[in-house]
Amino acid sequence: MIPTIEWKNDTVRMIDQRKIPAVIEWYVCRSCEDVIKGIKSMVIRGAPAIGVAAGMGLALGALSIMETSYGSFLRAFRDLADEMLLARPTAVNLKWAVTRMICLVEEMKELGVDQIKLRLKNESLKILEEDIAINRQMGQIGQELIPEKAAILTHCNAGSLATGGYGTALGVIRAAHENQKHIKVIADETRPWLQGLRLTAFELMEDSIPVTVIADNAAGLLMRRKKIDLVITGADRIAANGDVANKIGTYQVAVLAKANNIPFYVAAPVSTIDPSLENGDLIPLEEREAKEIYQLEGIELGPVGVNALNPAFDITPHEYISAIITEKGIIRHPFNEGISRLF
Repeated sequence: MIPTIEWKNDTVRMIDQRKIPAVIEWYVCRSCEDVIKGIKSMVIRGAPAIGVAAGMGLALGALSIMETSYGSFLRAFRDLADEMLLARPTAVNLKWAVTRMICLVEEMKELGVDQIKLRLKNESLKILEEDIAINRQMGQIGQELIPEKAAILTHCNAGSLATGGYGTALGVIRAAHENQKHIKVIADETRPWLQGLRLTAFELMEDSIPVTVIADNAAGLLMRRKKIDLVITGADRIAANGDVANKIGTYQVAVLAKANNIPFYVAAPVSTIDPSLENGDLIPLEEREAKEIYQLEGIELGPVGVNALNPAFDITPHEYISAIITEKGIIRHPFNEGISRLF
């Protein structure tokens, strides 16, 4: 598996996911602002990976703060944190990581600024290590839901590239492969960034896991023909009632799965659950530039001047979801009770 993000020589390096699979290239961040730019421009994406990047970005930004008194340092650090929170609105892991780093600074009032900076770096590395361990744990827990032989549909990319490593939805799939289950994967291409085609297929082929890519609008036909046994996706935010925000197109896959009596599972760490939001309608949904729809690598695909709408995420209501896989166990209906017990 290719590492998604790492700390090296007081820089943060990310694999530039915009260029995979043609080129495997590091995007080097020398400041917190560079990390924010990387998150906004899709160099790094996927809720858990964004959380790791946010932690590392703030640790990197702390190194550039010149103030030596605790109060001045805290104010400057909070300014960086406020900027980081604006990077992408939907993935709650970003907010979770930022809050964790702020709390750490607030707990270290008695330490010197240099010690605080070191602790922030170590905390960001800890977030990365924890994420990988959580994903592996989720992968094993999810095996309860994966039969010995299965064709699995997934949407977007919820693999090692969307996390610190191993993956959420693809982590469950990887674990099934490692446990020698006979699985094959159907990957939606996932317009407009083609994460399913470029990233999911790339990851699975690297691990010798059978994968076939389909156009997003072919899923219903395959379900009706009994070519898909289950669906598993990741999540960018989960509300207290189990509603899920994920890459645009997830909702229609869930509706199709329910209409064809196919289980639809979501794999996500507990840090992706936002218990402060009663339901999915309260989750902020990012809308990206229209040109992502009508351009491909700068080439105009549509008529000049065409209008386009580009929501990056949608909401899947909890009634379309069969179970949510977390590192603390599988949550089943009623989701609000299971989520409440976690928090």
